[in-house]
Amino acid sequence: MSNYSKNSLMQFINPKPDDIEICDVTLRDGEQTPGVVFSREEKIVIAEKLDSIGIEAIEAGFPVVSEEEEATVREIAHLGLDARICCLARSVAKDIDVALRCDVDFVSIFIATSDLHLKYKYHKTFEEAKSCALDVLDYAKDHGLTVRFAAEDATRTDINILKSIFKSAEEHGADYVSIADTVGILSPRTAFYLVSEIKKTIRTKVCIHCHNDLGMAVANTISGAEAGAFQLHTTINGIGERCGNASLEELLVSLRVQYGIERYDISQIVELSGLVEQYSGIPVPRIKPIVGANAFSHESGIHVAAVLEEPMTYELFAPEMVGAKREIIVGKHTGSKALKGVVQKMGYDLTNEQMCVLLDKVKKCGEAKRKVTCDRLSEFISELE
Repeated sequence: MSNYSKNSLMQFINPKPDDIEICDVTLRDGEQTPGVVFSREEKIVIAEKLDSIGIEAIEAGFPVVSEEEEATVREIAHLGLDARICCLARSVAKDIDVALRCDVDFVSIFIATSDLHLKYKYHKTFEEAKSCALDVLDYAKDHGLTVRFAAEDATRTDINILKSIFKSAEEHGADYVSIADTVGILSPRTAFYLVSEIKKTIRTKVCIHCHNDLGMAVANTISGAEAGAFQLHTTINGIGERCGNASLEELLVSLRVQYGIERYDISQIVELSGLVEQYSGIPVPRIKPIVGANAFSHESGIHVAAVLEEPMTYELFAPEMVGAKREIIVGKHTGSKALKGVVQKMGYDLTNEQMCVLLDKVKKCGEAKRKVTCDRLSEFISELE
C-alpha cells in the first residue's frame, strides 16, 4: 500500500503540473521576515539541505545589501551544488555588477509595475520605469547572465500593461518572466487565469511568486502551475514578509499527494523545517501542516482506535514520509478502546477494572489541562498494582 492516500478526484483534473521547477527564496525573501537574520554558516547549511532534497534553484540573497551579503552569495554560488544559484537585483546597473562578482547562475531583476508602486515608490511613469528596467536587462544579457525578469506587484497591475512589459522583456532576451503576488491578493481561480493569459502572450518560461496575506499562497502557486507556470517560488516554513510566502514543505507534499510528483526527497522536510525554526527564531505553529507538532498527533478516542488499527484512517500520508513520527496522546477525549490499545502497545495487560480506574485518572488529568505522556501513563499504571 502507498504511504499516502491518493485523491480519486485528481483523475478528472487537467492539466497536471509536471513541467515545473522550484526556486526556494528562503535565504532572500525569508530573511526579509522582520527580525530574521541568517548567519553565513546558517545560509550554507540551508542551501546544502535544499540541494540534497532536489530543489532546482536557490535564491541566495540580495548581494547589493552589504559586503557580507555579497560574500555569502558568492560562497554559496561556489559550493558546487546541483541547484542553480540566483540573486536579486534592482533595475540598476550597479546591482548587475555585484551579481557578476558573485558568479551566480542567474539574476532576478525586478521592477514594480502597478500604478500604486509607480506613483508612491518610484515617482515615475510606467514608460520611465519600463525603459529603466529594459536597459538593465540588456546590460545583464550583454554580460552573459541568465535573467529572470520579475514584475513586482504584478497582481495589482493592469493585465494589458503586464502583458506589454513581459512581451518587451522577452524581446530583450529575458529567460524567465516572474509574476509577483506581492501582497497576496490572488485566489486560485485568478492565479490560474492570470498565468493562462500571460502564457498566451509569450513563449518565455513563467514564474509565480506568491505571498500569504490571505492564506492562499500554496493554493495559488499550485493553480499557477496547473496553468503552466514553470518556476514555483517557496520559503521553508512559509516565512517571509508580513504573513510569509508559499510554504516549501506544503507545496512539495501537495505535489506528491495530489499529482504523484516524487522527484523531491521529502523525508528531510521535518529536519529542514526544524533548522529554519532554530535559525530564524520563528516558532512553527503546532497546527501547521506537514511539520507542526500536531500534524501526526491523535487524541480523540474514535480517531486513536482507528489509527492504531490502520493509520490511513486519519492520516493523509505516513509521518515517516516527511521524517516525522506519530504521537498518540491520551487525555480528556480518550476512549476506553483507544486507551486499551495504547496500554497494550506499551506492553501492559490490564483487567477491565484497572482500565476503568486508569481511564478516570487520564480524563481528570486532561480536564486539568495536564498532558498525559507515556511516562505519566506508566506511573498511573504502576499505582494500580
